[in-house]
Amino acid sequence: MDFATAFHREILAFEAAARRAADGGTSPLVPSCPGWSTADLVLHLGGVHRFVTRIIEDGLTEPPDVTDVAVFGLPEERAGWPAPEGGPHRGAVPPGLVEWFADGARALEAHFRHGDPDQRVWTWSREQTAGFWWRMQTIEAALHRWDAESAIGAPGPVEAALAADAIVQTFQIMAPARRAWKEAPPGAGERFRLRRTDGPGVWTVSFEGDEVRLDGDADASNGAPDLELTGTASDLMLFLWQRIPVDRLDGVRGDPAMADRYFTLVPPV
Repeated sequence: MDFATAFHREILAFEAAARRAADGGTSPLVPSCPGWSTADLVLHLGGVHRFVTRIIEDGLTEPPDVTDVAVFGLPEERAGWPAPEGGPHRGAVPPGLVEWFADGARALEAHFRHGDPDQRVWTWSREQTAGFWWRMQTIEAALHRWDAESAIGAPGPVEAALAADAIVQTFQIMAPARRAWKEAPPGAGERFRLRRTDGPGVWTVSFEGDEVRLDGDADASNGAPDLELTGTASDLMLFLWQRIPVDRLDGVRGDPAMADRYFTLVPPV
C-alpha cells in the first residue's frame, strides 16, 4: 500500500479541520476523545509525528527520552497553547500550533516518501522497522482526522483500502499489544467475524488464552462465530477503534453483548 500518499491525504484533511476549528473563539471538544479539545488533539498528533521523526532520522534502536521536550520539537514561545500534560484546552486553537503541526507532518511524510521501510529502528512492536511506523502513523492520521472532523461537523469515512488494512493491523498488531499493556483476561475461544460490505474482505479473529488468531476468507465457512459484524471497511475499522457503536454497523448477528466482550479482551488504550 502507498502509505505516503494516504498519509499526505489524511494530514491535509486533519490540518483543514484544525484550521476550521481555529476560526472559532474556543477549541471544540472532540466527542470521540473524551477530555480532549481539538487543540489537545493537534498537540498530541504533532508531538507523535516529531517523536517518530526523531526515531527515524537518528536511527534509534531504543526509545527516545520522552521527558526531553526537544524530542517533540516544541517552540519556546507557546502562549495560548494547550498544556502538554493534558486538557481539555478550551481556549482558541492557536494558529501557530497548527503551523507547528503542519511542519512536523511534512517532515515525517518526507521520510515515508524517500526513506527505507526496512531501516532498523525502535518501535513498541516486535516489528523493528521504519515501515512499521509508516503503516502505524498513516492509520493514526486517518483516525485522528476523523476525530478532528467529528468535533466540527460530520466526519468523512476512512478511505476503503486503508481502512481494510487497518482492520488487519488491528488484529495482527494492536490487539495483542493492547491485551499485554492492559493485562486483559485470557480468551476462552471467543470468535468474531467482520464482513465488509463495500468490497471483498472477511476476517475472523479468535481468542484462546493469550493468543489472538486471525483467519481470512478461508475460515469464513468454519462454523458460526459468536458475533458477526457487517459494514463498510471504514465503519468496521472505526468500530474496532471504539469510534462508533456497534449499532451503527450494517448488520449484527449473534449475541450483541459479545461486542462488549471484545473490548474486554482488547481493552482501549
